[in-house]
Amino acid sequence: MKKPVVIPVEKLRPFDGHPFKVKDDDEMNTLIESIKTQGVLSPLIVRPIENTDEYEVVSSHRRLHAARKAGVTEVPALIYALDRDAAAEVVRRIYHLCLEGKGPEQIARLLQKEKVLTPTAYYYSVGSSSANRPMPSDPYLWKDSTIDAILSNRKYTGCMVNLKTTTVSYKVHKLIRKPEEEWSIVPNAQEAIIDENTWLRVQELRKNKRRPTATRKTSLFSRLVFCADCGSKLHFCAAKSLKTNQEFFRCANYKSGRGECTIHYIRNVVLEQIVSVAVSDLADFVACHESFFLQMIGKQQSAGKDRNIRSVKSDIVAGKHRIDEIDRLIAKLYEDNFAGKLSDERYSRMAVKYEKEQAELLQSVSTKEKELAELERESVDIRLLLAGLREYSSMETLTPEVVNKIIKRIEVHNSEMVNGHKRVGIDIHFTGVGLVDLATIKEMLAIAEPSRP
Repeated sequence: MKKPVVIPVEKLRPFDGHPFKVKDDDEMNTLIESIKTQGVLSPLIVRPIENTDEYEVVSSHRRLHAARKAGVTEVPALIYALDRDAAAEVVRRIYHLCLEGKGPEQIARLLQKEKVLTPTAYYYSVGSSSANRPMPSDPYLWKDSTIDAILSNRKYTGCMVNLKTTTVSYKVHKLIRKPEEEWSIVPNAQEAIIDENTWLRVQELRKNKRRPTATRKTSLFSRLVFCADCGSKLHFCAAKSLKTNQEFFRCANYKSGRGECTIHYIRNVVLEQIVSVAVSDLADFVACHESFFLQMIGKQQSAGKDRNIRSVKSDIVAGKHRIDEIDRLIAKLYEDNFAGKLSDERYSRMAVKYEKEQAELLQSVSTKEKELAELERESVDIRLLLAGLREYSSMETLTPEVVNKIIKRIEVHNSEMVNGHKRVGIDIHFTGVGLVDLATIKEMLAIAEPSRP
């Protein structure tokens, strides 16, 4: 167990950009009086600052402030050689690898190959008290579950997540995980490692698992391509017998002509060319007219969001009205059955029918209420798209990370014959904005520009 050492107050520095709020309020005055009478009882946690004899305070900023106010010249502290930047860089790397299209197993293998310490091994290496598990025999053996936990942990966005679990009862202390909508999330409670937009994009990507081919090849657009008709994923098809320019996507519901949908065939190289042109055009326009683009998208998003909210609210009201109506109908059935106007057999059959309809309505209303809460909580935030477009402009080439930042979904329509040639329609849904009708936006810009002063 590490023992605290006494450090002069003038050698302690708060770490840059720390989120802890130090206020001169009644609680602070109480703490100052306590320190004056009893001294600093709990040691601070600090880390040495390179090439100096000073220390950076990792935890207990309020205690240090109170000690200075109380006139204390020395305080007890636990010194840890914590490299918070190195640990944060590993977390950022894991998120960037996910944005590049790599799954938990691939990320784990890559970190093991590069001999990056696992979290438990890292805690032991810096002497942290957070090392509550035995030191692993292989300090570089990352597990898929560890990567999964890091990629789903919202705390890395700087928020604090509480009330994730509860107990069966005050007698039975078995922990039960609560639904996510019941968690208490406090934003900006600590220093952020990953921005909120990146975290949300990673969660969306992880909902759609990659389907590796027998050749282990993957497309730039794997898990982003969907059928415009049935909504199923389009599988990427590659084989040793196929050249690179022959690899293609097809609807998962096609099943060699035995499924419920048509093939929706498109070659990977053709899709890459179409997407490259669309992204290039959008990046060029946004680079020149970013403020106008944001204004137009904001208006479109706001109008569409208002329509969706009105529609969902209408569905909820109608559902609740029908639920109340069914309650009255069941009560009437019971009265008629009791009075002998309705046979027991007829009553039972109708009651079962109404109860089934009511159960389905209750489930539907609950789902709609969650959808409404999500819509009302949404904000138009396309910073991730803009960052991806800027990144593309500097490289002028599509990379997995750029694609996963700026594209949310690609829908492929079935081919149709136009003047003796097959034509395939493609809808590209960009992150944060959805479908972008660039031609219409350019027309509106041409109309707006002459009227500007």
